[in-house]
Formats: sequence, structure tokens, C-alpha cells
Amino acid sequence: MNSGEYLRYVALGDSQTEGLGDGDDIIGLRGWADRLAERLAAVNPSLEYANLAVRGRVAGQVRTEQLGPALALRPDLATVVAGVNDLLRPRFDAAEVAGHLEEVFTALTATGAHVVTLTFPDVGKIAPLARPVRSRVIDLNDGIRAAAARHGVTVAETAGHAVTTDPRLWSADRLHASPLGHERIAAAVAHAIHLPGSDDAWTLPLPPQAVPADWQAAAAELRWAAAFLGPWLVRRLRGRSSGDGRTAKRPQLLPLSTTPDSPADTGPRESP
Repeated sequence: MNSGEYLRYVALGDSQTEGLGDGDDIIGLRGWADRLAERLAAVNPSLEYANLAVRGRVAGQVRTEQLGPALALRPDLATVVAGVNDLLRPRFDAAEVAGHLEEVFTALTATGAHVVTLTFPDVGKIAPLARPVRSRVIDLNDGIRAAAARHGVTVAETAGHAVTTDPRLWSADRLHASPLGHERIAAAVAHAIHLPGSDDAWTLPLPPQAVPADWQAAAAELRWAAAFLGPWLVRRLRGRSSGDGRTAKRPQLLPLSTTPDSPADTGPRESP
């Protein structure tokens, strides 16, 4: 199938695919998957789009909770992006996480769907306090590439491009992309599937900006830890997730111009 002929696009994943960092729970979330759907619809106005992603989900939950509904929708294009929540957990097994993703790849490609995933940038360059998990990101990316290769899954290689760790592509929590970051991810996936009108412009660096002094950078780290890292650790200790009580924002295939009848976010309002 040519990339301009997709009729049914289904997105699976966690908060990044749900769209956190691009809009909010009051005005609504957009996100890279919505932006990709817009690009697809510009080529084929008949496109229908569903987004099954829910914040806080680890790869195993994406497999157990989202794969069945995705298969029932019979997509001809599916994006599967998960694993970041896994690598932030105390116990992390890259092979296990990649195994969950591979099960999703296997099932979706067996139906004839074109499946797309992506690799992750070095989180240590985005949030210096996250440098200890850098090796986990490398291992996870290697596992994703290997699993994708075995099933003909397209990989949008966002890892390795310096622009993907530019702070301007990330929201204040440094975990979710900013609106500009979501736009770059959508462009990366569009380029990976050779969508008409797409190119590699998403890899280009942003204009230079002033480098903060050491004391300013240190102060920013402290503010980030207090505002985001601390609350995240508290939730982990309490066994809670930002996705508790939430469901997919767009569980059914609908034309892009159609808004789901009921809001997807039924859980408490809290930081992702």
C-alpha cells in the first residue's frame, strides 16, 4: 500500500502518543499522533484515526490493554511507541520490554498492517539527573531495532539526531515533548513511511540560543527536581500511576474532523 492510501490509522502507546506536552486536559491534547493523522488526512481525506494510548502505561500494559482493541479496528497503519515508563522503573529488563513490543509487532503485522515505531533520544542530555538511565535507553533502542527488523516494522530513528535533545523540543517536565517536539516526531514518522510531501527537515537543528551559566543550570535542575521528579517519586512509592482511572482519548476509528462523544480522561488531574 502506498503511504497516501492509508484508510485506518491506530496509535498505541503511552503519554507521548496520547499527546502530553501538546495542549492539556482542559483544552484537549494534540500530540504527535494527532499531528501525523493530520498529515495523513491531507493526503487521503478518507482517513479514519483512533488513538488508544494512555499515559503511564508500560510496554506490557500496552500489549495486554491496547493490542486487542487495535486488532479489532483492523488498521492498515499502526504506530507502537512504548518503553520509556519501563526504563524509569527501578527494575528494568530491556529484553523483556522489547519482547512485549515484539508481540505487538507480530500480531499487527500478521494482519497486513504497516507498523511503525521509533527509537528514543538520550534522556541524560534532556535531564542531567537522568544520566544514570542512559545505558538503559541504548539497550532499549537496540532491542526495538532488532524486534522491528524481524517483522518488517518501520523504525523512525529519532535517536542520534542532536536536535532531539534540544530543550526547546521538550516540555517543562523534560519527559514529554513540547508542541514543537511533537511536530518533529510527527515529521520523523511521516518521513520514515515516505508520506508524500515529507522530508528530513525534522533533523535540522534549531537556531542557536544562549547557553545558561553554570549556576543558572544548577538552579534549573533544582526547580525541575522539586516540581516534577519529587512528585513522580512519591507516586511510585505509593504505587500510583498518572494513568490511573484514565481511558483512551479516541478509542474508535473516526474521521479526523470528528471528536469522540465523551472525554477520555476520567482520572484525577495531576502532573504526568
